Amino acid sequence: MRKRYLSVAAVLGLAVTGLGATSATAAPVAPTAPSASYAQYDGSAQEAKANKAFFEAVVKAVAEKRAANPGAKSVTVVYDASGAPTFARQIAASTSIWNAAVSNVKLQQGTSGASFSYREGNDRRGSYASTDGHGKGYIFLDYAQNKEYDSTRVTTHETGHVLGLPDTYDGPCSQLMSGGGPGPSCTNAQPDAAERSKVEQLWANGLAKALHKVR
Repeated sequence: MRKRYLSVAAVLGLAVTGLGATSATAAPVAPTAPSASYAQYDGSAQEAKANKAFFEAVVKAVAEKRAANPGAKSVTVVYDASGAPTFARQIAASTSIWNAAVSNVKLQQGTSGASFSYREGNDRRGSYASTDGHGKGYIFLDYAQNKEYDSTRVTTHETGHVLGLPDTYDGPCSQLMSGGGPGPSCTNAQPDAAERSKVEQLWANGLAKALHKVR
């Protein structure tokens, strides 16, 4: 079985979604992880449910803010990157990639009113995304995984979950959401046309539904 981006379904009562791993050359030097032996994950209905929960929590939080400014042509999702200074470059690159790829939603760094944050550390489970179901969540970036796989691809992949995209582990390297499926040699950090289109659709339709509920 190929090593894939790890996903955990629940941690301390939090819904968790799968994230990517990165390469040794792409990430800055970081503390050594306790173990480089990661569980392997093929995806599941539970993971898909967790991915959906993360996206819906963020959309709900954004909708509540957007209700005060209904005329805006795009919505802004604020993230806090202060908890992952080692990966500041990769986080900036990943959000820039998504902002250039789609127009219905934009990612903006900030600490006030952030809907999700980035964190870093050592975890044998690898990298993952978590949400409390109330519009707050975080992307955890594991040091060891980020040494093995391309870090910008990992971070952009994980941010894709925040925007509503599921994992497609069996997809080619050209698919960002195929994560670690194509192996460590894959360094593509750009979403393909179908992934871009899906995010646009999700943020047009999903936000409209959420706004209807909060009004």
